[in-house]
Amino acid sequence: MTSDDGFRGLHLFNTMTREKAPFRPLDWGPEGGISEGERQVRIYVCGPTVYDYAHIGNARPVIVFDVLFRLLRHLYGAEHVTYVRNITDVDDKINARALRDHPELPLNEAIRKVTERTAAQFEADVATLGNLAPTHQPRATDFVTGHPDGHDMVTMIARLIAKGHAYEAGGEVLFDVTSMDNYGGLSRRKLEDMRAGARVAVDAHKKNPGDFVLWKQSSPAEPGWDSPWGRGRPGWHIECSVMSAAYLGETFDIHGGGLDLIFPHHENEIAQSCCAHGTDQMAKVWMHNGFLQVEGRKMSKSEGNFFTVQQLLETEVFGGRRWPGPVLRLAMLMTQYREPIDFSVKRLEEADDLLAGFARAAAGIEASAPSAAFVAALSDDLASAAMMAELHALRKSDPAALKASLDLIGVDLSDWQASSASAAALALDPAAIDAAIATRLDFIRVKNFAEADRIREELAEKGVVLTDGKDPESGERITRWAVKRLR
Repeated sequence: MTSDDGFRGLHLFNTMTREKAPFRPLDWGPEGGISEGERQVRIYVCGPTVYDYAHIGNARPVIVFDVLFRLLRHLYGAEHVTYVRNITDVDDKINARALRDHPELPLNEAIRKVTERTAAQFEADVATLGNLAPTHQPRATDFVTGHPDGHDMVTMIARLIAKGHAYEAGGEVLFDVTSMDNYGGLSRRKLEDMRAGARVAVDAHKKNPGDFVLWKQSSPAEPGWDSPWGRGRPGWHIECSVMSAAYLGETFDIHGGGLDLIFPHHENEIAQSCCAHGTDQMAKVWMHNGFLQVEGRKMSKSEGNFFTVQQLLETEVFGGRRWPGPVLRLAMLMTQYREPIDFSVKRLEEADDLLAGFARAAAGIEASAPSAAFVAALSDDLASAAMMAELHALRKSDPAALKASLDLIGVDLSDWQASSASAAALALDPAAIDAAIATRLDFIRVKNFAEADRIREELAEKGVVLTDGKDPESGERITRWAVKRLR
């Protein structure tokens, strides 16, 4: 084993083991035999099913794993990290949307029209949220059949049948979950206790209730590809098994996605991949972000709290204002990625205020390098509380490192630097505002709230909004200010 085992101080929580452990990439391992210049950290994340525009819940895994992608690039070098995030463009929901929106077109043309529009909007939305483009962004329809080097779904399904892990029945090809000794290892579900998961119908032709679809027949009114089992289309899970292997190999470093994908999707990916390739693992580390609620309730159209990213960016449907991409991004990152998040107007206002303060501190300053403490916080399984504490500390002690640290997590201060310019355009003197705030805090300490309110009102008349809070280190009362934004 070489002296460099690939450890760069990064610790990640692995859903498979339910433990946080040091991360060492496979290419740096003793069996790697890979030259230093060719080594890659390889990560795959399940992307969107593009039947509709991305909602704010879809944005959370994109942001979380973009931060991980950025951190890996920082630790290992951008040229040594490969990130794949797929686009699912074959799905029954897409078929239904295409029939609804374009009944005048042949189905395949209608599907292409829907998915091209929604995929383009997804890419525009996530870019506005500050996300880097992944190294590769494959579309499922390009990997159904006939792909070079056999990296296609029909080939993998045929291999599973040949190895005794899949069978034909009722016009479908199904994976036999009893053919894999450790099926259920990721979700910790016992096979005898399992019931069929999402997108899996319990039918009499299945050997076991948990057997899942690899290939299903298509009617003339449905999209389909020719295969040894007739004209049809793939099941959901097989898509990611094939696309990840095509770009990252049979076993890779990190597989990510939302908590809701652990079962059945990721469990079934593991089953297909390991059985097809004869490996004991698909990915070394499995990472999952927590659920998102909106104002304390599950997001749903029936609740009236369902918002697309585009709506939040471009309309005033949430809190009576538009929310810039960096605000939405920081609001997501203020909660540790494995924890549930309550997406609320209050949280967005807090993120907006924090960014305004960061922008004032870093105005006119060139970024230096992220602080060691900030990188250490991110390296501890993307620890949000420690990350935010370090940003607060850097605001006071090292604005150049503050700017670089925010750059590392993809938060752009340009909007708030523009706000500072707006203050100057309004003939506001930042030093005078700070002095007025200090005087107000003195009045509050002596309980002269009338004078404190007078100062707040005078500043409000000039377009300056105050937000009170506590210093995360000292616990003392602090006040931040921002120029009121036009709505």
